[in-house]
This record gives sequence, structure tokens and C-alpha cells, in this order.
Amino acid sequence: MHDYCIIGGGIVGLATAMRLLEERPGSSLVLLEKEAALGRHQTGHNSGVIHAGIYYPPGSLKAELCREGAVATKTFCAENGIPFETCGKLLVATSALEMQRMDALFERSKQNTIEVHRLGADELKEREPNVRGLGALLVPSTGIVDYAEVCRAMGRRIVALGGKICLSTRVTAMREDAGAVTVDTAGESRQARKLVACAGLQSDRLARLAGLSIEHRIVPFRGEYYRLPTEKNDIVRHLIYPIPDPALPFLGVHLTRMIDGGVTVGPNAVIGFAREGYPRLSVDLADMADYALFPGFWKTLYANRKSAVAELRNSLWKPGYLAECRKYCPGLALEDLLPHEAGIRAQAVKRDGTLIHDFLFMETDRMLHVCNAPSPAATSAIPIARMIAARTLKAP
Repeated sequence: MHDYCIIGGGIVGLATAMRLLEERPGSSLVLLEKEAALGRHQTGHNSGVIHAGIYYPPGSLKAELCREGAVATKTFCAENGIPFETCGKLLVATSALEMQRMDALFERSKQNTIEVHRLGADELKEREPNVRGLGALLVPSTGIVDYAEVCRAMGRRIVALGGKICLSTRVTAMREDAGAVTVDTAGESRQARKLVACAGLQSDRLARLAGLSIEHRIVPFRGEYYRLPTEKNDIVRHLIYPIPDPALPFLGVHLTRMIDGGVTVGPNAVIGFAREGYPRLSVDLADMADYALFPGFWKTLYANRKSAVAELRNSLWKPGYLAECRKYCPGLALEDLLPHEAGIRAQAVKRDGTLIHDFLFMETDRMLHVCNAPSPAATSAIPIARMIAARTLKAP
């Protein structure tokens, strides 16, 4: 029997396994991942940003975990020889309304004790000659990294601490009794005193497989990116983000410098027709039926219908996507938008159509299911893992 079983080889599951082994040296721990490699889904398809936490309500758990996570991520990278760069981020205002929102965001940043500098149009142009705006907020602590490489380093750390990682191992059943949780995979059954499921895009299905009664569903949102040609790798020096619209659930299209030297543009946010279908026009009928039969999906679609139509239009019509980019980077042309792999965000939706933007855990005596780990979960993974480990280590 194992002391701990972790389901999910994304960054949150790996960080949790690592933390448990650090807290309980010598424990028997097994991590089960259905893919042939670690970090194959949300972790390996995000924009690679180490966020500073400027957006989140002051005093909130998300703000606290993001601030702590940014420092912890950079420290882990430095200790493990993982390249990262603290290049900073500019949030650019392109209208009078966005200038008002920028001022409100600046005040929030002070409450969150994040270093932020307000720039005028001339200062913005001096820092970023290819970017246009009425003003901007500079967040110098924002960084970039390859989170898939972070996952691989965490995997090595887990094995060094005595843990076991089983790849290509899909969970087919779970049963909890007074003494243990039994986990079935193809041709094998394992028992553990405690189980933690960090299944991301499949988290609601794992919870139902475990017999938990849930009131939400995971709805996949595709984030479609383009990559700029190599000759435009120096078009920006920082990450360039729009000022977020508080009425919209996602941040909007931005320019992101990547740790490999490239620059991506995106993401948008459109409903995905497959939870794990990254190529364009991927369809999984079972995934579609899962959310189409859930009343919360239609309610959230109706509530966000205007932005949903706009996002779908820009997904299908590249000039519309380009127009979003050219609001603050007018030098981009249609031929600059080269193909790049999409990401898929696991968005938990309540039965009443509300998007869940906070952490959602479901617990029994011997199981903890991470049903929602909201953005920026990659940045915050190490302190999130500390929180999960503290819950898991409670009696019994």
C-alpha cells in the first residue's frame, strides 16, 4: 500500500507530490499520469508567463498565492538550472476608457504590494518603439519560462525523493473505504492511504468516477495563438498586454516573448469542441455532449454572448484577430500571424452559469480532488501544493 497517490502529471500534481515527499521523507508515493510525458495539457500549452498578480482582488487567496508563487518559481528554476527571464510586462491603454481602468488597476497594485510604474505615452514609446498607447503600467517582476521544463525538473525531484511516476497510466475506477483508496488502471490495482486528484481538464470526470456529487462541469475554452516570424522576434522588449475589461472573463490578446526567443500573439477564448483536441477543428462528441447537456453551459454562453460571438468571429477570420493585435502594435501584418499550437483552459462552470474563478476543492476522509485551480495556477503551483499538502496531511 502507498501512503499517497497523486493523479495528474501537470504542474499542480507534480508540485503536490514533491511537497508531500519533502514534508514526509521516506513516504511511499505514486503519481499516475495518463499521457506518455509530464505536463502535456494545460501546463505545456500555456503562454509561459511567471505572473506578478496585478489583476487579483487585494487580500485574496489568488493574489497571495501568485505573489508567493512568482518568487518560488524563480527560485526553483535557479536551483535546477532552468532558464527564465524577468523581462517585465506592459499593460497598454489605447483609449480614454482604458486609461480610467488603468488608473484603477494601478491603485489595486499598490494594495497588492506589487511594484508597478505608470508610464505616459512618450515613456511607453521610448521603452517600446513598436507599441502605441496613451499610457501603460510597467510590472517589472513579470517573467517567462518553459513550464514543461519545470515539470520535468519536478519529476526528477520526485524520483530523487523516492516517489514513483507511472506514465501512460489511465485511471479507470476509484473506491474509498475506511482504510484506503483503491485506484484501478488497465490491468492493475493500487491502494493508498490518501489520494489527491489534480486532473485539470478531466477533473470533474475524476470526481464523478470517485463517486462524488458535483454541481459543476469543466467547459474547455480554446486559446488560439499565432507565432510571429523570426525576423520580428525583437518587435517588443517586454510582454505587451491590453488593459483588461472587467466585464469580460478573459484577459484578451497579447504579445508574449517566449523563453526560446520567439514571440507569440494570443490567446483568444472560444468554446472548444474537444477537451484535449489541440489541432484546429478538433471534435470529440463525448466532450461536447458532456457540456451541452449541462444547463450551466447554455446560461454562461448566453450571459457572455456578445464576447463569444466576437471571439468566434476572430477565430474564423484572421483579419479580425489581427485588428485586436494592431490596437497597440500597428506594425503587424496578416502574413506575420504564423501557425502555433493552441492551448485549452479547463473552466469550471456552475449549474447557474457562473464561471468559477476561485479554487474549488472536494474532500472526503481520504481523497482531495482539485476541481478548479484557476489561472495563474502554473505560477502559483508551488504554494498551491503547500496548501493541498497541508489538507492532505490532516488525520486520518
